[in-house]
This record gives sequence, C-alpha cells and structure tokens, in this order.
Amino acid sequence: MGTTSKGLKLADILTTIVIAVVFGVIYKVWGPLYEVVKVFGFHADQLIYGMWFIASSLAYLLIRKPGVALLAEIAASSGELVMGSQWGLEVLIYGVVQGLFAELVFAAFRYRRFDVFVVSLSAVGATVGSLIMDFYKGYIEALAPWNMALFLLARFVGAVLISGVFAVSLAKALEKTGVTQMWRPVSKEDYDALNR
Repeated sequence: MGTTSKGLKLADILTTIVIAVVFGVIYKVWGPLYEVVKVFGFHADQLIYGMWFIASSLAYLLIRKPGVALLAEIAASSGELVMGSQWGLEVLIYGVVQGLFAELVFAAFRYRRFDVFVVSLSAVGATVGSLIMDFYKGYIEALAPWNMALFLLARFVGAVLISGVFAVSLAKALEKTGVTQMWRPVSKEDYDALNR
C-alpha cells in the first residue's frame, strides 16, 4: 500500500520531523486556546484535546512506516517544550506515552491499514495514554462519576474527530495537491486506502 520498504529512510525521518515541528507550533498555540475553552464548562476543553494527538496520525498517514507515529509525537511535544510550553517537561512525557499508544494501534494492524477506522482507533489509543498520565498526575481522579463520564466522553469524541476524521481529511487534501509525491509516490490504491 504505497510502502516500498519497512525501514525509515532519511527522507522519512526528515519529513516526520517537519510535520512534528509544524504541529509543535500548533500545540504551543493550542494551549492558551484550551484554557479559553475551559471557561465554557462541561469539559468543552476536552472536545479540542485531540489536537495534541494529530501529529502521530498525520505522519503515519503520509509516511506509512513503523515508528513514524511515535517519532512524530515525541518530536512535536519536544517542539512545544522548546517553545516554552505552559506545562513544562511534562508535555514531553505525555508526548512519549500518547505516541506509544497510537503506534501500538498501527502495529496491531501490522501497518497495513490507513483508513478512518484505524486512525480513529489510534486517536483512542493516544487518548488512553493521556488518561493514564492524567490519573498518574492526579488531575482527574477526584471527579464525580457523572463528571468523569462527561470528561471521558468529550475527550474520546474530540480525539476521534480531530486526530481521526480530521487527520484523514487533511491527508487526503495533501495527497490531492501532490506534495506527498516528493517522498512517496501516491497510487490509486493509496488514495482508496484512505476512503475505506
């Protein structure tokens, strides 16, 4: 499905880093937006939390090789950290865990599926990783059951919409422009894989 070798080439790594740097900047800008949305209550901020998982999804959709999702998420969180993340070093730890959980989903499908379902599952995986970190840090364990349910629903829905559906739409748009031809020639089969 568009991959000629399983190993990462220098072009794959550099492309992943460029994607990650772009999303590192977006992540940095997303932090203050996340805080503004909190004002609306009812965990509305969790509906946009999924943006912090999109680097892994998009890099995987474009490069389509093992390790890219993890690399992209680590690099993006590193970029956010270097630019002065409001959460400090913690952002890098979250990036590693979220990227690992996203990567595990792609590995479970043997890196052969590039559709909305699998990418949405990777967003769910990254969400699980973020929740593990949230529990570990003590951020959400005191929520009442009804409040926890609302929190979880909003985070999972936001992740699937942003890092699943939106990431696939963004990948399709980039495929149509031909920009991905520089590192991976796109075939009809590749484009069809995004439409499953």
